[in-house]
Amino acid sequence: MTEERQSRVRAVLEKRQPDLTVLLEHVHKPHNLSAILRSCDAVGVLEAHIVALEGRPPTFNETSAGSDKWLPLVSHETTALAFSSLKARGFQVVAAHLSAEALDYREWDYTQPTAVLLGAEKWGVSSEAAQLCDAHIIIPMHGMVQSLNVSVAAAVVLFEAQRQRLEKGLYAGSRLTPSQLAKLEFEWLYPREAEILRERNEPYPI
Repeated sequence: MTEERQSRVRAVLEKRQPDLTVLLEHVHKPHNLSAILRSCDAVGVLEAHIVALEGRPPTFNETSAGSDKWLPLVSHETTALAFSSLKARGFQVVAAHLSAEALDYREWDYTQPTAVLLGAEKWGVSSEAAQLCDAHIIIPMHGMVQSLNVSVAAAVVLFEAQRQRLEKGLYAGSRLTPSQLAKLEFEWLYPREAEILRERNEPYPI
């Protein structure tokens, strides 16, 4: 393991944002899922969440550029369970959803713990999810189409979140605890060894 590799991994981990995430409800097309995870990695999201369509486990393609290796995708059986899990961790959930109460996406404060909910490619977020959300946001459109592709919408919102967080200095130092940082650094640098130790239920040498 080279010092350059170790330094690169440490630098990326120190920018990770544990209180910024996405919740993908029934987003199943591999190119969209992969593109969203690539945007998540680019802005420092620590992990993403998904409620997959029944019988359709998440799949990725080359669009991810390998980001699925660095970004855990946590699966939830139902939308309600996903909300319950995120709420228990202090996240507010804001949905990209057109409604009478929807805010311009730039009006939301993404420096607070936030999960951005994005719905399926054709029908958007479910009525259940829309009701469970803390707020709805929209990306203003000035053309003939009413919405962006889900992966493009995710990128637009996530980079606004990054902009706000940069202004507040949230990328200036590590937001992970020392134990979290050490654990993830070992898993990223030594993935095979980490997998073997997990299978044996043995601790990491950190």
